[in-house]
Amino acid sequence: MSDQSQSREGALARAALKCAGWAERWFPDAYVFAVLGVVIVAVAVMAFGATPKAAVSAFGDGYWSLIPFTMQMAFIVIGGYAVASAPVVSRFIDLLARVPKSGRGAVVYVALVSMLASLLSWGFSLVFGGLLVRALARRTELRMDYRAAGAAAYLGLGAVWAMGLSSSAAQLQANPASMPPGLLQVTGVLPFTQTIFLPQSILLTAILIAVSLLVAWLTAPSGAAARTISEFDEANKAEATAPAAPIRPGEWLEHSPLLTVLLSLLAFGWLFSEFASKPVVTAIANLNTYNFLFLALGLLLHWRPRSFLNAVAKAVPSTTGVLIQFPLYGGIASLLTKAAGSGGETLAHRLSQLFVHVASTDSFALVMGVYSAVLGFFVPSGGGKWLVEAPYVMQAANTLHAHLGWAVQVYNAAEALPNLINPFWMLPLLGVLGLKARDIVGFTFMQLLVHLPLVLGLLWLLGMTLDYVPPVMPAG
Repeated sequence: MSDQSQSREGALARAALKCAGWAERWFPDAYVFAVLGVVIVAVAVMAFGATPKAAVSAFGDGYWSLIPFTMQMAFIVIGGYAVASAPVVSRFIDLLARVPKSGRGAVVYVALVSMLASLLSWGFSLVFGGLLVRALARRTELRMDYRAAGAAAYLGLGAVWAMGLSSSAAQLQANPASMPPGLLQVTGVLPFTQTIFLPQSILLTAILIAVSLLVAWLTAPSGAAARTISEFDEANKAEATAPAAPIRPGEWLEHSPLLTVLLSLLAFGWLFSEFASKPVVTAIANLNTYNFLFLALGLLLHWRPRSFLNAVAKAVPSTTGVLIQFPLYGGIASLLTKAAGSGGETLAHRLSQLFVHVASTDSFALVMGVYSAVLGFFVPSGGGKWLVEAPYVMQAANTLHAHLGWAVQVYNAAEALPNLINPFWMLPLLGVLGLKARDIVGFTFMQLLVHLPLVLGLLWLLGMTLDYVPPVMPAG
């Protein structure tokens, strides 16, 4: 049994290395990937009857639609760098990095930390997982494969993030004040007990975590096959040195904690008010609050503005991929949802109709899961596209008497699948790690091969254990 197990481990690790080698040779830069996505979707919408003018208008109108989100994602990287480069936090991460005893164990350790963190906040998971990988990479005796560890840090967003408290769809459905009136009439209010806290949802999440850890263990290269951080020039750049002492009177405030104290009083005063008026998990799930917290912490922990600014300057180059590529995804989303073809229907609506028409009560979860996964590859919205899809998808669930809360979880679980190979969400993590998408996608692809049939099968089987519950409207 032991020899057979080792043989299987070796085979899977070799398969992961072959996938990684193929990706390093053939997988395009994330920018090229995004441009190809624009071209494919533009051709598709025109093939279904949209005029070139409608396609051009939709792309241009949507190009800047993700700018607020783009800046939020850029600040995830900047805030994470600022906090992590503070001496006290660096020491804490180094302490956590002492736990693993082997390179393969380190990869699994990163995967576990990343997935558990993502159940609270996917943004935190990306930054913290990447920083933990860098700390582990400094332990040269582990010979940890830097690519596999980077892929493990991405599992929080690629596997289970939408099953936790940062699920945009679940948060929206539980809060009637945030829901469009049309959607509220279709679904009513769906509390967390009907979505992320369903026993079936908790079981699905636990299975996904366990399987992801197993795949990470079996596919992590070890020994001579492992490529450490020393082989990646961008990742191996020296850390920034401590700021020099002021040499001019005008630099005094840059090196004094006075401004830090005054600004921190304002920042943490607002944060105290925010967390006092809302549940902690709701407040931290807001990306603006999350980024503000990290920036305020970064400034305070660096103590002197010059040290903080040096950390920010080091982080900014890592955001270039986010800044130049996210607008392209805004254009793709607009092409799918705004460029009307024949009959005045968009490509997104046609896709939903195709899947909904072939579904039955028993197969609704499976069909909807396939649809959400396919569309999620082209519209990586982090749950935002739920606002577009939910009215007609949930109306179909009502018609077929499918469990409404489980329909939300089907969307959540399936939407995470394309994240495993979509460079869109990888960019902030890659900025922290100093890697390219091609460096980790071979390992995440192996996860996708396992997750795809597992997730779709469990969505179908677990969905059959749930009975339809009519929509519940809020009082008043």
